[in-house]
Amino acid sequence: MNWIISANSKMYDHSSAFEHYGFIDWKQGLTKYSTGDIVYIYCTSPIKMIQYKCIIEKTDIDYSQIQDDKKYWNDLSEYEKSQTGKYARLKLIEQVSNNQMRLDNLKQNGLNAAPQGPIKIKNDKLLKYIETYFTDNYQTDYFPEIVGESTVEYEGAKKTVIVNKYERSSKARENAIKHHGLNCKICGLNFKELYGEIGIDFIHIHHLVPIHEIAENYRIDFKKDLIPVCPNCHAMLHRKINGKEPTIDELKLMMNRITLPNNVQK
Repeated sequence: MNWIISANSKMYDHSSAFEHYGFIDWKQGLTKYSTGDIVYIYCTSPIKMIQYKCIIEKTDIDYSQIQDDKKYWNDLSEYEKSQTGKYARLKLIEQVSNNQMRLDNLKQNGLNAAPQGPIKIKNDKLLKYIETYFTDNYQTDYFPEIVGESTVEYEGAKKTVIVNKYERSSKARENAIKHHGLNCKICGLNFKELYGEIGIDFIHIHHLVPIHEIAENYRIDFKKDLIPVCPNCHAMLHRKINGKEPTIDELKLMMNRITLPNNVQK
């Protein structure tokens, strides 16, 4: 069975809880979930978007056995109210933030209204739409990671590259922008200030941890690992000097035409 449930991000920090634990113990109420059910979480206003895909790992969990996630509750009065009844464990499969999952698009593809509580997805058109577009494959506001010239192929004007999925993550991008803002951390460029309406919300996100150090179970810390950068600075961060990509501070020095330390000079 496939479900949509609603979540209030003003009340609870779902993204950080998922990043920390990999799951959330969700108040079950009278809903008859089964182990293996797929649950999509719709975030209410102001987000108005499905952002999480989960699988039910356990049901009918007593409150005494759930993960204590008090630090992720923005409204502690609601946390206190939650300390009764049964819970279901929702293990995160994927989290995204893309326009295809916005309420208006969901309503055009079979959703009747904004979810107010748990609903079964019985509309085949809606389920197919969600399953097709709940992905980061359609994101355009990230920068392709070119791993080496051997990975680049040209077909006319088209270029095939390997994409770094960590920099591609739309939800990680959203969190990084909320924390760091939309100004390039290297040159200070803000696209809205420079270009007006067309530049609203545009920026690239750079991953500070070297790609070869990232394991499959690595969890992004958007405060420490990700920074906003303009496309020019992002491209330069992936160029190499003596086989090494420059750090943020080294690139700032280059921009200001200050002599670099000997170990990073050509």
